[in-house]
This record gives sequence, structure tokens and C-alpha cells, in this order.
Amino acid sequence: METKRKALGKGLEQLFSNERIDFENFENEIVKEAKESDIVELPLTEIRSNPYQPREHFDEKSLEEFAESVREHGIIQPIIVKKSIKGYELIAGERRVRASKMAGKDTIPAIIRDFNDDEMMEIALIENIQRENLNPLEEAEAFEKIIKKNNLTQEEASKKFGKSRSYITNILGLLKLPEKTKSYVSDGKITMGHARVLSKLSDKELIDSLAEKIIEEGLSVRDIEKLTSMSEIPKTNKIKKQNNIFSAKYSIYESIMRERIGTKIKIKNRKIEIPFDSDSDLDRIVEILGINIEGE
Repeated sequence: METKRKALGKGLEQLFSNERIDFENFENEIVKEAKESDIVELPLTEIRSNPYQPREHFDEKSLEEFAESVREHGIIQPIIVKKSIKGYELIAGERRVRASKMAGKDTIPAIIRDFNDDEMMEIALIENIQRENLNPLEEAEAFEKIIKKNNLTQEEASKKFGKSRSYITNILGLLKLPEKTKSYVSDGKITMGHARVLSKLSDKELIDSLAEKIIEEGLSVRDIEKLTSMSEIPKTNKIKKQNNIFSAKYSIYESIMRERIGTKIKIKNRKIEIPFDSDSDLDRIVEILGINIEGE
């Protein structure tokens, strides 16, 4: 393994060390060390995606813009592949391959190198993290895989990727979200900021409910922080009893309804109390609640 890595250059050695990495340097090293004869035109039909590619979503608009550039200027930076039983497996350059196909190209410039499966996985994860192409959930899963595979602490991971310790902690926290809320994050319906706040809660039903409120009412990150602040809800990692969970949930629901209806709402003993100042105020509340009274 040492001989192979040495032959592949300094870029690969840095990539698999615990030092801070720079994927651009890694790829540039391979291109720099390649002889002119090492760069070959490969049929796009013979290139398969890296099986360890963490990305599931690609921005179609961004790809189309890239494809237009490829139509006009071609591919400037060769992709990196490894020979497989059937054709070639992609090591680096997923977007270049997709854009070339969209541009109607038949071939693409490539450099063929030999990597094992572990190296292929780490390269794919690192490329996407470094280039910030992943959505927050994909990035969280990528970090988790690399941290577990290399037995890194969060502190070591923060140094390796040039991210703050708090960033690593927050991004990994997204993996605790319930599946419904995860899908909202993946689809871009709620932001990383929203997800970070929600990930600190432990009640999955409450998290999903708040995520839906964010989407339906356009709540800001600040709005959610207020709803889940220390004054309204105890720290969820200390919520041990069911009564405390209900109390926290009621506090949030009270805040949401108070903002929508414009009056102080009280939820107690499984009852909702809505005070009003006058008949006209009652009519206003009834209208907000969407209650139709027949005969009026």
C-alpha cells in the first residue's frame, strides 16, 4: 500500500492522513504528475459512478449551466477513474461526467489510476465535503462514515476538514432527526439553521410538527429558537418524564397559537383556553379559526 500511495503522489498521502486536506490539491497533484500519454479519451458509456458516491441530489439548473460551458469550452480538468471488470469506475468528477452527457458529448478526458475500495469511498466523501456539493443530510452521513472508518474524534475531524468543532457537532446532530423532517432538509424545505435547532429536541413527534410549521408559516430560525428557548422549554436531553415532554410541547403550541390568533392561549389539563375581550374579538378569533356558523 505504501508503494502504491507513493507512486500516486503527495496528494493521496495528504488525503489519507489526519492533517488538514485540500481536495483541489489532491486532484491537481494527480493531473500534474500525469504524463500527456496518461490522459485518454474514454467513452462516457463505459464510465460508472463511484459506488460510494454520497450525493443523491444534483442541482439540475447548475448542471445545465455547467453543460453549456462544456458545449462551448469542453472539459478542462480530466476526470479520474479506475479500471474495473466492466469499463471504468469514477473516482473524481461526477458533475463533469453528468454535464458532458447533458452536453451531448460521447467521450471525456480521463486519467486512469488504481485505488482500492476503501480509498474510493474516502475520496468520494472528501471530494463532496470539500466542494460543498452535498445537502446537509448527505454531508452529515459523509462525515459520520469518515469519522467511523478512521476512528477520528470530532476534534480531529474538524482539523482534517478545516471545519469548526461546533460545525461538526451540529452537522452530525442532524442524523438524530426523524425521517419525515430529514426529508424536508434533503428537499431544501427547511434550512440547516432550522434543522440545527430542531436536532436539539428529543420528541420526534414535536420535531415533525415544528418542521411542518416552519414550511406552512415560513417561520424563521429565530422564531424556532424563541419557541424552543430555555424560558419556554427545558433542555430536551434532561427531559426524563412524560409529563415534562407534554409540558414542553404545550409551551411550544401555546406560542404558535398565540402568534397566530393574537391572544394569550393556555393549554392545561388537556384543555385549550382562549380568552377574548369582547364579542367582536370573539368574532375575530372564530374567523381566524375558520369556523363557519350556519345562518349568519
